[in-house]
Order: sequence, then structure tokens, then C-alpha cells
Amino acid sequence: MISRDLASDLRDAGLQWRPTAGDRFVIPQPELDGELFTLSEMTIEAREYPTGTILGFNGTTEWALDSVAQDDALWMPREDQLRDLLGGTFRSLEGPADGRDGFRVTTAPVVGETTFEALTAADAYGHAVLALVRHALLDVDA
Repeated sequence: MISRDLASDLRDAGLQWRPTAGDRFVIPQPELDGELFTLSEMTIEAREYPTGTILGFNGTTEWALDSVAQDDALWMPREDQLRDLLGGTFRSLEGPADGRDGFRVTTAPVVGETTFEALTAADAYGHAVLALVRHALLDVDA
């Protein structure tokens, strides 16, 4: 799973989340530290309103938590979602080899850097996506 710090960096860089079933997220509040939630049409669903998206908790009468605004949740993208976000820039994923402990993701040279290393494959993908998002924002702002 992607690290919470990297998920925060992705959000802060402008990565947009459109909640769908199977998405994982955390609610960055001390009393919910360590809790990972999964969006499901059975228990947690995204409800669209003109004022924004609300993540509704169904069937959780034992909790005081009924719903939370999407902006108060932190998306924890899965490895496959991160790979999909790289799109055509993705070239390869290499596992530990040649004395390396972690994973290496290689992308097309669109983002300046082309190799991103981390201890987990998800984080390596996440760093590549972060570079891509930051690069895209730089192009838009230029």
C-alpha cells in the first residue's frame, strides 16, 4: 500500500480523486489513526451533491460517524490505480535486483526524471505519478 505521506503529497500536488467502489482512504484525525476504509456500495458509498461529494457510512449504528466530506478524507490509491494514472508514460517495473532493496519504476522522459525507486512497488509508482502531476501543473501554469 502507498504511504500516507506520499498520498498527502499527491493530493497537495493536485491529483484529483473521483471516489469509486474499491477505493481505499483514511480520515486524518488522531482518533481514527491506523484505520483504513474501503469504499463499497454496501457499507461506504460516495454520494454526489451540488455542494460536493459525501462519503456515507451505511449500517454503522455503532459509530458516531455517519458521513464525511470527501475533502476530509485522504485517498490511498492502489498500485494498479497508480499504474493506470501513468498511462502511456509507464515503461517498466523492476523488483529488487543488483543489490537494491526496493522497486524501480521507469517512465517515458516526459517528467524529466525517468526512474523512481522506493521500498514498495506502490510507492515507486506513487513517486512517478507525483512527478507527472507536478510536471503537468508546471506546464499549465507556464
